[in-house]
Amino acid sequence: MNRFTTNVGLILLIVPSALAQTPAAPPHDPPAGFYSRNAPKDLVEFEMMTWPEVYRAIHHEGKTTALFYTGGTESRGPQNVNGGHNIMARAIVKAIALKLGNALAMPVLPYTPNDASPQLTGTLGLTPDILALVLDRVSEEAIITGFKNIILMGDHGGGQPDVYQQVAKKLEDKYAALAHKENRIQDVHVYYCNEVYAAAQDDFNKFLLSKKLPTGSHADISDTSTMMYLQGKSGDYTRLDLLPAAVTVSGPVPSGVDGDGRHSSVGLGKKAFDMKVNYAVRQIKQLTAAGN
Repeated sequence: MNRFTTNVGLILLIVPSALAQTPAAPPHDPPAGFYSRNAPKDLVEFEMMTWPEVYRAIHHEGKTTALFYTGGTESRGPQNVNGGHNIMARAIVKAIALKLGNALAMPVLPYTPNDASPQLTGTLGLTPDILALVLDRVSEEAIITGFKNIILMGDHGGGQPDVYQQVAKKLEDKYAALAHKENRIQDVHVYYCNEVYAAAQDDFNKFLLSKKLPTGSHADISDTSTMMYLQGKSGDYTRLDLLPAAVTVSGPVPSGVDGDGRHSSVGLGKKAFDMKVNYAVRQIKQLTAAGN
């Protein structure tokens, strides 16, 4: 090996190391001229904010919790649109952020673990491994942006709890080790909020049984009612004339429903929605309090 090759090799080894050890310059407050007087009130949706508005929320309003609530695109019976999980996720995570008061709702991921079907032609899915990579990446990006608490949760069962738990633990362990290495208190945390999905769903099913109403697991009363509640008078999210078909059907052309959604109603939808929001807020407060 000649001297030139040796020197180049040393440079390649030294430069990345030096760059990695260079601390990032502290951010500067945006000038007043970067803020609009016409901004909507109660901004909590990251994708509906400008970057100065996000900066102000993080650095001056204490909104240092990032809520990642995944949705999903899948067949949801003949009565519900395929993007129902995304529609519900956007509304639920916004409500959670507003109720917490110190959080921003991050963009909803529209794809989660699932498999397309040539018969039930409404599903576009990811693998669990891909979801894990995406959750890992967006969590790290949020941390760089300035968020201190990252909350992972989802509206679709695919990937829960394993992927969400594993990613949250991996990143929590990483930032705990970093704080220990630097002899300081850990100031970044990543949590999986499971109660918004599992506990809220289980308790809503108990409520249905107490009213002698049928339970299910997909495109059932819970899902269909929530869509009815969110659509208001628009009728955009459900095909109400097909409620009689919102029931499990086997055979060569299945319905795509697991359960019985024929008794769905706006009132039941509001109850299911509120339970998810309240369960999430309660658990997130507990998680973040324990981490401080």
